[in-house]
Amino acid sequence: MTSKFAVILAAGQGTRMKSKLYKVLHPVCGKAMVEHVLSQVEENKMDEIVTIIGHGAKDVKKRLGERTKYALQAEQLGTGHAVLQAEELLKDKEGVTLIVCGDTPLFTAQTFSELFEYHEQKGAVATVLTAEAPNPFGYGRIVRNELGIVEKIVEQKDANEKETAITEINTGVYCFDNKELFEALHQVKNDNVQGEYYLTDVMEIFKNAGKVIAAYKMKNFDESMGVNDRVALAQANKLMRQRINEKHMKNGVTLIDPQTTYIDVDVKVGRDTVIGPGVVLKGKTVIGEDCFIGAHSEIRDTVIENNVTVTASLLEESTMAEGSNIGPYSHLRPAAKIGKNVHIGNFVEVKKAEIGENTKVGHLTYVGDATLGKNINVGCGTIFVNYDGINKHHTNVGDYSFIGSGSNLIAPLEIADHAYVAAGSTITNDIDAHDMAIARGRQVNKKGYFDHYPVADAAEKAEISTHKNI
Repeated sequence: MTSKFAVILAAGQGTRMKSKLYKVLHPVCGKAMVEHVLSQVEENKMDEIVTIIGHGAKDVKKRLGERTKYALQAEQLGTGHAVLQAEELLKDKEGVTLIVCGDTPLFTAQTFSELFEYHEQKGAVATVLTAEAPNPFGYGRIVRNELGIVEKIVEQKDANEKETAITEINTGVYCFDNKELFEALHQVKNDNVQGEYYLTDVMEIFKNAGKVIAAYKMKNFDESMGVNDRVALAQANKLMRQRINEKHMKNGVTLIDPQTTYIDVDVKVGRDTVIGPGVVLKGKTVIGEDCFIGAHSEIRDTVIENNVTVTASLLEESTMAEGSNIGPYSHLRPAAKIGKNVHIGNFVEVKKAEIGENTKVGHLTYVGDATLGKNINVGCGTIFVNYDGINKHHTNVGDYSFIGSGSNLIAPLEIADHAYVAAGSTITNDIDAHDMAIARGRQVNKKGYFDHYPVADAAEKAEISTHKNI
């Protein structure tokens, strides 16, 4: 079997992005552009991958890790010069080398596979991946002779009037005989408008040597889109999002309005789950089967099991067990663990807390740094007071306990099973099993005191006004 290598070009700064973030690290649907490219290349079971780095080299290496080897292009002198930096790692190896740019996140593994296959069939020394462009401006043009054989590739700035009229463009992806590639690169000159060493010039070198050059025209031009500015970045996100959404729908997920549903590339969603309009699913989120994710919910790096309902809520780095529900307008912060059949109602915030099976936290409540057992009722307006100004402290609440509305639980605190906290209490001491804790001031009624306050005058005027209108 022929050995397969890849060179990913990721050394450019991307000045047109006008960004502090290096171009190839800009995200498309939750993953850096260069990471998309690497992932699709990897699916073709490459023997070796080399990424050419330059600007932002440290950040690119941090993102891609040990999935690829690296070669540094310290000075950007063109695409031919960039590929030449991989010579030390690849030059003596027999096989086929794929060249692809790190700012083309929409290419698929299938397209790369088809290019490899076509290259092998034609017995070519070089094969360029081409496409018919509706607007070819800015792309290199594929110049063919009367027999349809590729003669050369001309860059936009070097093209004459006849060549600029060509609509078949160079996508920037190639297959080369590895040894032939590096031999030809040493013959490339920089006598062009840009004063750069173009990788495309090796085609004419091969042609003059009588070697076979092939061109494989891909089916979908959109895949070839390169991202050079924020406008193109938005378009790439739109195309990738459409691809992702169609994949989920074909796998049995209902998207009520795909145009307003934003799902990152690594998100997993189970069959018969329904996703409402305006939903954002990010990162490594995993959603089970038969769930309902209501409109305008945002979920990031969260695991949701089967039969869960999320209504207009924000979930981050949390888990929701089977049959649980949340919302509307609630927030799971990192390390929240929601147990089976738990109800988290509206305007509830949970942070670094575990809530046991069948427990209910109805509304207007904060649960932070706590462990709640099963079958607990937490009343409206309860606050788990976990912060003393310097440190966070933990509260444990036992099974079958009842926490009355408007309670403040001052951590650290141990509330045993079957304990009862009276409404309006501020609890600072532990509570034993089957005890009720009451911690509030005794009520005193002051006779006639209503009339001493300005509200009395306002009430009297309102009464007079009401009687006049009757």
